[in-house]
Amino acid sequence: MVTLDTRSLMVPVGIVRLLEVVLTCISFSLVASVGHIGSSYWAWCMFTWVFCFVVTLLILIMEFTTLHARVPISWDDFSTAFAMLATLMVLAASVIYPTFYTCLNCGKQIGATVTSCLAFILYATEVGLIRAKPGEISGFLSTVPGLLKVLEAFVACIIFISLHEGLYTLHAGLKWCVAVYSLCFIFALIIIIFTICRLLSLFPFPFDKVLTGYNVLAVLMYMTCVVIWPLYSFKDNHTRPSSCGRSCPWDDQVVVAFMTCFNLVVYIVDTVYSFKLVFFITST
Repeated sequence: MVTLDTRSLMVPVGIVRLLEVVLTCISFSLVASVGHIGSSYWAWCMFTWVFCFVVTLLILIMEFTTLHARVPISWDDFSTAFAMLATLMVLAASVIYPTFYTCLNCGKQIGATVTSCLAFILYATEVGLIRAKPGEISGFLSTVPGLLKVLEAFVACIIFISLHEGLYTLHAGLKWCVAVYSLCFIFALIIIIFTICRLLSLFPFPFDKVLTGYNVLAVLMYMTCVVIWPLYSFKDNHTRPSSCGRSCPWDDQVVVAFMTCFNLVVYIVDTVYSFKLVFFITST
């Protein structure tokens, strides 16, 4: 029997989620009214706003009807991981969209940017509110290593939308980099899904040690990409071509190089936390 929990809409987290639904809806509605643009960055921004709108609305409905208690997943892990992911995604959309698609006379585009920035602030607030609840955070994705896994997957997504086939098919080294991005993203996604679905017990080895070993391997692979990607990408074009316009493939190469370095730092931090949990906390 379904019971309605009106309190879920009146607590601070519920109010923040209601505002998130409104603002993300306004954002993608304004952008859709302008018209479709055949660009991976435009598609990413639209996907971000629609995805966040749908999932946030689903969370509100599930908690309002108390159906979340019957779902065979870790609801706290799911809501925390989504809030963190939505914060990063909306932040990226709030930066990418005005960079490529707004102008001084583009009223709807500016409006979409403003509502997107407000939505980012709300999602960041939601993360803070969830993390501030004493005694209610128990799952892996609510810990620092868990949130780092979400960040690693997100950065990989930014790398993927910046990749174009013509940028990496010319050299075997660049193909290796794409393989590294893909493998690390898939493994991070598997960890997130297994955690939410409470399937970590299926791992034939201790999860914390598997995670530590993977993190070390990911750091080593990303270190090769930090060297190989700029070495081959900018081999014949060290500076931005003067003929490039607002949307330039050279800029995409820079984004991939920067995000590769950023993700390497995240993986290093993740590895340090993993070693601390496995070899220091467990031994004491």
